[in-house]
Amino acid sequence: MGLVSAAAYETVETDVLVMGAGGAGLRGAIAAAEAGARVLIVCKSLLGKAHTVMAEGGVAAAMHNVAYQDSWEVHFADTMKGGKLINNWHMAELHAKESPERVLELERWGAVFDRTWQGRIHQRPFGAHTYPRLAHIGDRTGLELIRTLQDRVVHTTGVEVHMEVTVFALLKSEGRVGGALAYRRADGSLVLYRFGALLLATGGAGKMYRVTSNSWESTGDGTALAYEAGAQLRDMEMVQFHPTGMVWPVGVRGLLVTEGVRGEGGLLRNKDGQRFMERYDPDRMELSSRDVVARAINSEVEAGRGTPHGGAYLDITHRSPEFIKRKLPSMYEQFLKLAKVDITKQPMEVAPTIHYQMGGVRVDAETAASSVAGLYAAGEVASGLHGGNRLGGNSLSDLLVFGKRAGDAAAASAKKNPKAAAAGIDPAEIEHAIATLMAPLDRPEGENPYRLMAEIQDVMTEHAPIVRDEAGLAAGLEKLDGLRARAEVCGTGGGQSLAFNPGWHTAHDLRSLLVNAEALLRSALVRKESRGAHARSDFPKTDDQLASVNFVVEKTAGGMQVRPEPRPPMPEYLADAVQRSYALYTPEEME
Repeated sequence: MGLVSAAAYETVETDVLVMGAGGAGLRGAIAAAEAGARVLIVCKSLLGKAHTVMAEGGVAAAMHNVAYQDSWEVHFADTMKGGKLINNWHMAELHAKESPERVLELERWGAVFDRTWQGRIHQRPFGAHTYPRLAHIGDRTGLELIRTLQDRVVHTTGVEVHMEVTVFALLKSEGRVGGALAYRRADGSLVLYRFGALLLATGGAGKMYRVTSNSWESTGDGTALAYEAGAQLRDMEMVQFHPTGMVWPVGVRGLLVTEGVRGEGGLLRNKDGQRFMERYDPDRMELSSRDVVARAINSEVEAGRGTPHGGAYLDITHRSPEFIKRKLPSMYEQFLKLAKVDITKQPMEVAPTIHYQMGGVRVDAETAASSVAGLYAAGEVASGLHGGNRLGGNSLSDLLVFGKRAGDAAAASAKKNPKAAAAGIDPAEIEHAIATLMAPLDRPEGENPYRLMAEIQDVMTEHAPIVRDEAGLAAGLEKLDGLRARAEVCGTGGGQSLAFNPGWHTAHDLRSLLVNAEALLRSALVRKESRGAHARSDFPKTDDQLASVNFVVEKTAGGMQVRPEPRPPMPEYLADAVQRSYALYTPEEME
């Protein structure tokens, strides 16, 4: 059809291109602009429309406003233990040390936090955190964080925003990323961005599963773009099933129920009214780590003790209605409006939902630089901090700490390489990328992209569930190979217009989903143990020999390869911090 030629694109130049307008992207853009760089934010949806708002319970930071004995060392140890010690320990150290200042910075920029009686920022208990550590604004913390950063961005000189733009290819010259091809979703017009450095802050890939708390944007674009550009990925087998998502009615299945409910005293019960967490973690009960609670609910359902719609009851009716409405206003409204359930009088019905990707682009702890020159990553799209399981609240402090670090480093890199790579981009690569993007429009009778997306979700739901095994993973990989071949010939159902063509957009999303799904399945196959969020029924125990190994995914001439990589040993002072933490009080003991 030849709808677009290589010349039919607009060229836009900037110092730092930021992909994503959630918390990590906004914080990175602010840092880069304050360092003197011209910054352009491109986002698939609207400014501030990001998965960040789903982090409702709070920001984890050892500010010791409620538990005076809390410290960065304890926060570090909790993060490492929660991640089953396969975290990048230096990232965990930096995160624990710098989180308090990043929270106070938010406050200086206008964020409104709940307060203690002394006027300090209040902090609530959360799963697997030794002390009450989550600074919060009711159960709307992510929304307040986005609101504050968004306000700061629009008042920061040197930041421009392009909304409803999808990047579909990264372009390199002499090994360095210097260009990004994109299209405007409204009319399909093409843009070539030229830049000195690129910051990926595109979130996760939750939409590769059928039931997820993620919105439509979360198709793993950043991870896939980085992989195709030659960047290494890490820990891709580690995806988090949040224990509590809505299960009924069907239209809201997977919608997040914040861990803040359990942090404020919510109890989990099976259909018989039993508080079952005492069978799975008698010490921490409902405040166990997310991987443990999710598997516990799954086990109760499989044992026939699940609720009518295949989950468990989350009950906070023992708290007063005034307390619930003050501490959990969003949850009260969410259940009342969407499920006709008054949580002050009735228990919530919940079940695990895909929520977060611990794996992602492999980055340097100090700078958030990937293995490709000029390419940086922060937030959920980056790996390392969370290891085998993310603790609740660590996502918001993660994006603040490493969003800033990535923005600073990207600005410094852009100053040294002001669009130098962009000048050497091969025009043939641009033509090839555009031709690939436009190909579905030439196949109106091709495979239906919506059906293919649904089949990818079915494969991942069936073959990479909470508890996996080799036969299931291998069968899923085989099915995925067939879906990849079919996606190569998908069409748009007759819609050949570039304007408002969701079938065309979905055909592009398939490419990202397939990369993320393959990386997950291949990595899960080679980690022959159960650790954190990765549970294998055929290898139910943790293998000590894999305790110091991360699995790295790379693109090679022969296709996707997964290889083990030994992790450097933790320094003695950090190892001592982890060891000491085992003797500390738990939140339950403090009460």
